[in-house]
Amino acid sequence: MSAADLTAAGFPAERAVFPVSSFHLRVVDGPHPWMLAHEAEIEANWAREIAANPAFFNGQMVFQRRLSFVDGHIEGEAHMVPFAAFLYWRRLGRVAGGHHLFAMPMILSSDGALIAIRMAETTANPGRVYSPAGSLDGSDIVGGICDLSGNMRRETLEETGLDLDEMRAEPAWHAVHVANSVALFQVFRNALNEEEIRDRVMRHIADDPDPEISDLLGIRSADPAAHDYAPFMLPALDWLFNTGMK
Repeated sequence: MSAADLTAAGFPAERAVFPVSSFHLRVVDGPHPWMLAHEAEIEANWAREIAANPAFFNGQMVFQRRLSFVDGHIEGEAHMVPFAAFLYWRRLGRVAGGHHLFAMPMILSSDGALIAIRMAETTANPGRVYSPAGSLDGSDIVGGICDLSGNMRRETLEETGLDLDEMRAEPAWHAVHVANSVALFQVFRNALNEEEIRDRVMRHIADDPDPEISDLLGIRSADPAAHDYAPFMLPALDWLFNTGMK
């Protein structure tokens, strides 16, 4: 399924931010068909990837097979795949056959900065800047259904030491899809200002023997050239800063 197929399945145009009223993301047993069709290539690519970055871990993650969007509702069916399969799919250009769906909190400080992270050089996205986020894994599945709120809290806590449960969450969800990846996001308002949040996060990084992030940034505009942003961040920033949503 390509971006065009997503549009045919009811999704708005690529890079358009749209409201999401509900979602039901099921994880089913058995291997992902795309992975079955590329097992040899995945294994060969993993050997190259791990040689270049020995810090990679080939753990299991959620990889979507089908997605649809009808009347504000996202319906999905996914399989568990090794990280190696996702890396190869990404190396091929996020090709048809699967989707990477994930969630991220858009955290706003009390003085109006969007809190973003810069990924560490040992990660799969070295130097990239985006809101705290990570792929869904087995710990994010409850009764066969993906728990996006739980995933956001876990990833944010692991990466930054910040607890989303201590912030005020806006009830609305939004999403954007770019290159066969779908980012769902929710705005969270932190009672601390940017400097206070930065101090807390930098202490967390210093105390972590293997930090996933190298820096914390306060974003105050939608300027696409300000940082090395992940592609899905650009429409999200435009929505936040240029449409009055902040």
